[in-house]
Amino acid sequence: MPATSLEVSNLSAGYGPTRILESISFSVPAGRRLAVLGRNGMGKSTLLATLAGQTRRYDGKIMVGGVDISSAPSAARAHAGIGYVPQTRDVFPSLTVEENLTVGLKGRQKDAIDEAYAMFPRLRERHRNLGSQLSGGEQQMLTTARTILGRPSVLLLDEPLEGLAPVICEELMAAFSELAGSGDMTILLVEQRIQSALDFADEVIVLERGRIAWSGTPSALSQDQDAVERLLGVGGLH
Repeated sequence: MPATSLEVSNLSAGYGPTRILESISFSVPAGRRLAVLGRNGMGKSTLLATLAGQTRRYDGKIMVGGVDISSAPSAARAHAGIGYVPQTRDVFPSLTVEENLTVGLKGRQKDAIDEAYAMFPRLRERHRNLGSQLSGGEQQMLTTARTILGRPSVLLLDEPLEGLAPVICEELMAAFSELAGSGDMTILLVEQRIQSALDFADEVIVLERGRIAWSGTPSALSQDQDAVERLLGVGGLH
């Protein structure tokens, strides 16, 4: 399906009785890219998990392409176009790369797997390897490719570069940029590599204690040294 808009209004959510997010509101037009930044523990991963339907929502609305999915279970959200790549790299360790990818086809013809191999040639080279035999970077590619094969209209990426070698990071970011450039996906990226996120995004929000403390363009954030130091804990961006 083509990219769709994402609108979040007054969203509060958490786990059980514990509220993590408070009154979050933002919108991402169809085909655009939003970076979600902030120090550790400020609610970034919880935000993506909430959009995917994996937390408890207390208040607020989540709209995908004008359709209210606020109360929908996670499977229904996936059907509505939400694709979620969690931080945990959830590959099936006892399945081969190709079997893992087949799981993501969601009824598409099996030759669609070639799209994943075109995006990540390393996966073609490893197509007979088990998920447990892959490096961390290869597992991240596999998880991402499996999600993308389902053709989500909104793609949620939770720290996809964490712990990976620079060359793998470059391959992944190039793939994400290609996806976004196609106009087929609206992308939300949570990432600790701040400069990589800013180079990728059209807009940025910065979370602090579960609330949006800053929003604007990547260039505006780069020039706001006070916000960078106060909210991100780094001395400067280049």
